[in-house]
Amino acid sequence: MPDTIVPASPATLSEPLHWPAEGATRVPYRVYHDPEILKLEHERIFRGPVWNYLCLAVEIPDKGDFKTTFVGEIPVIVTRNRDGEVYAMVNRCAHKGALVCLQERGNRQRLSCVYHSWNYDLTGQLRGVAFQDGLRGKGGMPKDFDPAKHRLEPLRVAVYNGIVFGTFSDETPPLEEYLGPMVCEMIRRNFGRPHKIIGYHSQIIYNNWKLYAENVRDSYHATLLHTFYTTFKINRLDMDGGMILADPIPWHSLSYAKRATIQEDEGYKEVHSAQFDENGLEGPELLSTFHEFDDNITHMIQSNFPNLTFQFTLNSFALRHFVPKGVDKMELHWYYLGYEDDTPEQQDMRINQGNLTGAAGLVSLEDGCINEFVQRGSKGSENEAEFLEMGGREIGTSDASRATETAIRGFWQGYRQIMGFAG
Repeated sequence: MPDTIVPASPATLSEPLHWPAEGATRVPYRVYHDPEILKLEHERIFRGPVWNYLCLAVEIPDKGDFKTTFVGEIPVIVTRNRDGEVYAMVNRCAHKGALVCLQERGNRQRLSCVYHSWNYDLTGQLRGVAFQDGLRGKGGMPKDFDPAKHRLEPLRVAVYNGIVFGTFSDETPPLEEYLGPMVCEMIRRNFGRPHKIIGYHSQIIYNNWKLYAENVRDSYHATLLHTFYTTFKINRLDMDGGMILADPIPWHSLSYAKRATIQEDEGYKEVHSAQFDENGLEGPELLSTFHEFDDNITHMIQSNFPNLTFQFTLNSFALRHFVPKGVDKMELHWYYLGYEDDTPEQQDMRINQGNLTGAAGLVSLEDGCINEFVQRGSKGSENEAEFLEMGGREIGTSDASRATETAIRGFWQGYRQIMGFAG
């Protein structure tokens, strides 16, 4: 990705942020607690030169369909117009700033604000204003009122393999250039055939959104925090695997493991006794799988900057979109996916394995609270910093071990550059 998209000007805050000289191996706790930094993130990240996840194209399959979502905390409408093309615009009436769409999804010919009935087409253009000409020759809009100057604020839109992205910035590079070869390759792997949504839920978590961005890039906490993973040999560090970072700005990452090539380490044998194997489950079918990809990857977490993650665990395919709701609160959206050509048995297997993740998942239940522990524990210590040297101080792809924080350091390197905290 071109360095030119990264803001060159240093960040300006009422109280300057002094990032430790160690760089991406140290993260000031202040970035999780300062509302002024969140405001700057909306300017330089969410409204900046990045592609933000909006929705899946299968959520708006028909002409007239719409879906509401968020870019940062900015409410957004995604539509499929009568021409079949996808459009996106801020869900904010050009008159008084009210929400235009109050439903999460639906199908309409026009978008109409309930406050004063300003009407827009599905591209966001203003098409009608109630009482624009007044009544009986009195009132109404001025004669020079031009509806073309009062549309819903648009976003640029790009669709890649059925995933809809949007950006506010004219400086954002083409989507495939922004994602990079590694990310595009894995999206093609996972979305290369027609897919469908087989489940959805969301949860509110009381932590800054960047703590979750760290969490999904932390490949070694799973072997410590998520004991279900290790006990039942779903994802462990003694499996073949690695961590791949995007180049040249390493803010996208991919962690992967191959269950079939486990070489059991003595450390795991000491922690987990032989009684805790798959036969110890009352429902062992939870771990039943079918062969799906020739690369033999059975666990994969692909994290894209700023707040999108794809996950494949066994045959459970999920998308996570985490949205800030203030400096110390976020909403995590879980989409569980399958493929149109799945057999009923394969779909049932995916649904069953979906119980591993999500708000009450057998694996990810702990993630719903652990980041809140960091949020609470770091409050009042904003001048202190995280220590991120597991696996060394380098930032780059790691094939040797997933006991590393290299992807977290990669996230912070990209974050510092785009936010103007790199100096």
